[in-house]
Amino acid sequence: MSEKTLQHRIDGPDDAPVLVLGASLGTTWHMWDRQIPELTRHWRVIRFDLPGHGGSPAHAAPSIAELADRLVATLDALGVDRFGYAGCNIGGAIGTQLALTRPHRVTSLALVSSSPRYGTADAWRQRGVVIRTNGLDPIARTSPEHWFTQGFAGAQPAIVEWAVQMVRTTDPGCYIAACEALASYDVRSSLGRVGVPTLVVVGSEDQVTPTTDARTLVAGIPDASLALVPGTSHLAPVEQPSAVTELLIRHFSTAWHDKPGPGGQAAIGAAAPKPQLAPPPPPQAPPAAIESGLAQPDQHRGGTYEAGVKIRREVLGDAHVDRVESATDAFTEDFHDFITRYAWGETWSRPGLDRRTRSIITLTALVARGHQDELALHTRAALRNGLTPTEIKEVLLHTAVYCGVPAANSAFAVAQRVIREETTPEA
Repeated sequence: MSEKTLQHRIDGPDDAPVLVLGASLGTTWHMWDRQIPELTRHWRVIRFDLPGHGGSPAHAAPSIAELADRLVATLDALGVDRFGYAGCNIGGAIGTQLALTRPHRVTSLALVSSSPRYGTADAWRQRGVVIRTNGLDPIARTSPEHWFTQGFAGAQPAIVEWAVQMVRTTDPGCYIAACEALASYDVRSSLGRVGVPTLVVVGSEDQVTPTTDARTLVAGIPDASLALVPGTSHLAPVEQPSAVTELLIRHFSTAWHDKPGPGGQAAIGAAAPKPQLAPPPPPQAPPAAIESGLAQPDQHRGGTYEAGVKIRREVLGDAHVDRVESATDAFTEDFHDFITRYAWGETWSRPGLDRRTRSIITLTALVARGHQDELALHTRAALRNGLTPTEIKEVLLHTAVYCGVPAANSAFAVAQRVIREETTPEA
């Protein structure tokens, strides 16, 4: 299998229209198993695994765009031109990306437990730090409580164990790459360009991609309907397979040929518990302005400043940069402009060294000069840039020889505190 394609499985008649199903982060195509018997009565169903998930080769993809490109390459190799698409979680992000960049390929779209922006970039990169240090076991053990309602998990211990094992057997590097992809994914300002009929499905108890995220999708996509599945959490296709199957059949059977009017609500029913079509969402601010948490770039500052803001946020985190920007006033704004342009927009952006190496150099320099506040900040950055605690320890041991034992002693205390904070899994 090529690095440019994805492991896939095909079910259903060869001459039927194609429906592609995308799985959630940490799962495999088997999360759609309960939908297959009914869907294959109408469609040729193609399921795919994310890199490093299930039996898929561990060729990590750094972005949602790259995952979409690999799926397109896979479909091209199969001779598939036009297709319907349904995706859950990161699978939904891939589907939205396809609708935005390959609108001529996608006939209709279903976004299950999806969002135009999944949480915060800081949270996804923090998850990568935890996995890099502790492996996937802490994530695996806590996945069922995020994926299923408490009642379902208690009644279905075999499915809970299946879910845990799926995550445990995922390649950690590919999982971290997927976290990075979700950290940089934000299509709120682009939803108006999704030009295909779209069904947005959300469980009423979903805390990972809550109903507010679903309503943002419906508010932004011109031709979208919302279906709420009662008493259901994040992995709705697993927890309520009959309800989700019925929703998909009704949506794709209708939308494939006869598109409802813009903003219309399709008449969708389902087996018990019956999914409820939510009323049209109230007017909202333009998607780009919804809970962005991001400073708007100054259009007069130019590309170096904007590149610096982007890199600074990726390395130091949105939370830190937001705090700095909120505290900036007329006295300090020129200094922060200088730092953003020259440190981040010109130095950290140079192609000669990767970010891991730049973190090593930065840690060493900060130890040598005794800048402990900055050392704490850049220890966090080093973890986000891919250094492990063991590698940071080796850097500090090296500084003991060349920068002095007292300086290294202070540095170890700072780094120890930060590493404990950053790498301890949530209870």
